[in-house]
Amino acid sequence: ADMWGALRLQVACFWAVLVWSNVSFQYPQSANRYQYTASVFAELHPTEMQAVKTFLLSQKHLKLSTAKSQTLKKNYIFLIELQMPKKQHVLSFLRGTGCAPRRTAKVVIFFGAEPAPNVTEFIVGPLPEPTYYRPVPLSGNRSIRFTARPATAVEYTFIHEKLLEVTKPAALLLRESSGLWYSNCTDHCLIFTDVAPRGQTSGDRKSWFILQRAVEGYFIHPIGFEILLNHESPDPQDWLVEKVWFNGQYFNSVEQLVWSYNLGLVNISQLPKYRSEDLYSTYIPRGQFQSLTDIPGPKLYDPQGKRYKVQGNLVLYSGWSFAFRTRSSTGLQLFDIRFNDEPIAYEISVQEAVAFYSGHSPAGMQTKYIDTAWGMGIVNYELAKGIDCPEIATYRDVYHFMDTDQPIRYKNALCIFEYSTAVPLRRHFNSNFKGSFNFYGGLENQVLVIRTTSTVYNYDYIWDFIFYHNGVIEVKVHATGYIHATSFRPEGVNYGTKVYHSVLGNLHTHLVHYKVDLDVAGRFYTD
Repeated sequence: ADMWGALRLQVACFWAVLVWSNVSFQYPQSANRYQYTASVFAELHPTEMQAVKTFLLSQKHLKLSTAKSQTLKKNYIFLIELQMPKKQHVLSFLRGTGCAPRRTAKVVIFFGAEPAPNVTEFIVGPLPEPTYYRPVPLSGNRSIRFTARPATAVEYTFIHEKLLEVTKPAALLLRESSGLWYSNCTDHCLIFTDVAPRGQTSGDRKSWFILQRAVEGYFIHPIGFEILLNHESPDPQDWLVEKVWFNGQYFNSVEQLVWSYNLGLVNISQLPKYRSEDLYSTYIPRGQFQSLTDIPGPKLYDPQGKRYKVQGNLVLYSGWSFAFRTRSSTGLQLFDIRFNDEPIAYEISVQEAVAFYSGHSPAGMQTKYIDTAWGMGIVNYELAKGIDCPEIATYRDVYHFMDTDQPIRYKNALCIFEYSTAVPLRRHFNSNFKGSFNFYGGLENQVLVIRTTSTVYNYDYIWDFIFYHNGVIEVKVHATGYIHATSFRPEGVNYGTKVYHSVLGNLHTHLVHYKVDLDVAGRFYTD
């Protein structure tokens, strides 16, 4: 009866695929079962992203423009990513009692050209040939405010131009106090870092911008000049400076700051002269080391080849099997995690990283970064072999569609490798208390790692999921990169540590959020 039931299901799924997608269908052989089931979790292929984009552009009433068009008063596709099917449908497929769920995409569109600008999410499907789209309703029929959208490349272009404009009256002040300026500056240029949240109340879009020396590691080169810019309007001509902070003093405008400076009423803290040969923020090693540095360190190698397999988005290793996905909006996600074919977890995934800061300057005290708003899932750039991951690792490209007009390929942005922890998984030395022993037993401890990174502005997060031979999963994040720094003032010692002549390393707290949907006691309890 079970055999005939499975056959009927295969036939039903076969006809469903033929009718709905007009593509060929081949039921997988048992050897490929894991790879077939893992495909339900796979991120969208570039051709699927293109199909979604083409379909939506054909809907003329949406009045869609391109991401690169130099205006904020436009309707355009900001994000395309996989819409995960409902868990109950996936489990039915995994158990062999249902068909593979139809693939659909989640799309975020910025409607900036409408009388009431807003952000709307849509579900588009079925893939690979979409025929419908429908909005995702919010409770209370609310809409997402246009001012709540993430900043885009085009908006940053306008912000740069606005900062050029508003800092021109302060060119002499900047030159005399820091040796830097914003326009026609050659090798004495300024750059900016913006902070979030962008305001104090719902509907605000007012950002503090920290001016910094435009050099390698500019994050730790603040000059003590911060600007609060109101950029709520879709028209940059309407943007206004609402407040200026300079070396501990507040001003209502750049013009007021310059007027006060000319009267000698402004605190001046001269920055050290820039020396390119001794740039403290560079990654180039400096000084002499006591240990040998001209001899290569230890390296990993696989003496008889790799002991794991990567098939599409499926990984098999020493009893483990799992599917992976690199979600554009959040990052690395693992699904259908099994050990010796026993379900361990339906999903373990990165969801969010948050950093709360303190500070004496307005940018420092207001900074509360929620990193998915800065594209935490798409900033997983190419991994450096031998540094970010071992040379022998397996590398995979990933594709994203966010704030772009075409899918973007991120080469070698994910790596998978096995390594020895150099600590036994288990060991025991049984002494006979006569200078010898009765027995010794020990187990080597090799683990499998799947890794991506997220470079969210100054911070670099390294995301690891680690699989042990004894059925243990370890989830780890390494925080590196640069600190988020503000200009040092004597009052700042209550909010951080002086890390250089005029640099305050602000006290802050990191919160990292994961979703863990366990199936250890059986999926009956978690469906």
